[in-house]
Amino acid sequence: MKLELRGITKTFGTFVANDAIDLVVQPGEIHSLLGENGAGKSTLMNVLYGLYRPDGGQILIDGTPVSFADPGDAMDAGIGMVHQHFMLVPVFTVAENMVLGHEPTTGGLLDLAAARRLVREISARFGFDLDPDALVEDLPVGAQQRVEIIKALSRSAEVLVLDEPTAVLTPQETDELMEIMRQLRDEGTSIVFITHKLREVKAVSDRITVIRRGKVVGEADPSADQAELASLMVGRQVSLNQDKTAAAPGEVALQVTDLRVIDAAGTRTLDGVSFDVRHGEVLAVAGVQGNGQTELTEALLGLQPTVHGSAKLAGRELVGRTTKQVLDAGIGFVPEDRTHDALVADFTVAENLVLDQHDRPPFGSALAMKLKPIRENAEQLIPEFDIRTGSSAATVSTLSGGNQQKVVMARALHRELALLIASQPTRGVDVGSIEFLHRRILDERDKGTPVLIVSTELDEVTQLADRIAVMYGGKILGIVPGNEDRDVLGLMMAGYSVDAAREAVASGARTTDSQLADEGDIE
Repeated sequence: MKLELRGITKTFGTFVANDAIDLVVQPGEIHSLLGENGAGKSTLMNVLYGLYRPDGGQILIDGTPVSFADPGDAMDAGIGMVHQHFMLVPVFTVAENMVLGHEPTTGGLLDLAAARRLVREISARFGFDLDPDALVEDLPVGAQQRVEIIKALSRSAEVLVLDEPTAVLTPQETDELMEIMRQLRDEGTSIVFITHKLREVKAVSDRITVIRRGKVVGEADPSADQAELASLMVGRQVSLNQDKTAAAPGEVALQVTDLRVIDAAGTRTLDGVSFDVRHGEVLAVAGVQGNGQTELTEALLGLQPTVHGSAKLAGRELVGRTTKQVLDAGIGFVPEDRTHDALVADFTVAENLVLDQHDRPPFGSALAMKLKPIRENAEQLIPEFDIRTGSSAATVSTLSGGNQQKVVMARALHRELALLIASQPTRGVDVGSIEFLHRRILDERDKGTPVLIVSTELDEVTQLADRIAVMYGGKILGIVPGNEDRDVLGLMMAGYSVDAAREAVASGARTTDSQLADEGDIE
């Protein structure tokens, strides 16, 4: 199926999200739509999928103009879409989610047996290994994404739109997704791959279209180098590597000793973690997602109910204090999941920028919030952090994922801090914004602030870290210098001790994670 978008224009008030965009997707190709967050990529695909009605232009399938009133029309025409934020019902099974909205029936009754057979058939075809009766809420993120893909394939999608599909995946899951994409392409399915990750675009694309501020600014070949693609995306030269001065660590600011977290099932998800962070240094915690990093940051912030051990900031114990007390102690916090833990979707951008200070001067008191200082604060931070929004009064849910992340980072960084804790600080953020945010983090370090970063991206870890603590199975396997060999870090992320990893690298061993790092994964 050949898909054409001709002169697609979409506006929201006076804001032009898509400005006369032309795009052609040939049958059986992976066509990457590359651009910064807020460039208009997702808006364009939401027009294609029937979620938005275009204000101008037309959609053609095999040369015939079509019009979609809703996603059902798009699916009937052979277009499927996997959204960045999954559209799944957590308490439903894989099979129930797959057939939701087009349920098979026998004699007027729901035929779940047919749904299970279809899940098994598609899973076997693509090696998805999904249990039709598994609850979606019990599945890891990568498996949930496969459920979304199965949903689209079950409706015979000939064009599959993947909107930022790797934003929440581990390196291994990303590799698996790329193999799935290639297999789908080889079987004739066209894929529109929306992303801002340069390495992934180069690895999997047949063609690349670059969008900047709502307009197509060029096409590129997958053989183009990353600097060329980055400059097309942001309209200027971008430094993909931060120049940083050597750290000058001071006294210990945060002292963590034998920290343990026990979950509801009685399992130690954090098992005897000890480390310190000094004034004027960045300690980065590296590891594959799910090895205790989330529990570590939540334990420090008072978000875990059962915590043992000690975490002292400037000699004052954090364990046992409420989250508000911890934040009031001067900790800036960037949670790993901005949607659920960092933002209130229905609040304005201005309100989200003061969530942790709304009841303190100058923004408010126990009795009321002061709207003028809140608005003035937003008017200062929006241009400073290049938050792309029509107004500080817009709800934060109307922003792209990357601009939402800038709101979270701006809130954490705009005040005097005793400690900065940032988990996945640039997840879902484009290369131009990563350059800016990394610079702000290093500037915070250079002011003398102790900084604790948690990231699954090895490039980010090595760009920012003065020391690196590698976590595996709820424990810290070792703390190494910030310039440690990436192959060593990759092996440690797979469970090797420091010494064993160094010996293995000396003898030529490597891992998938370190291979990804060598190729320069820049999110």
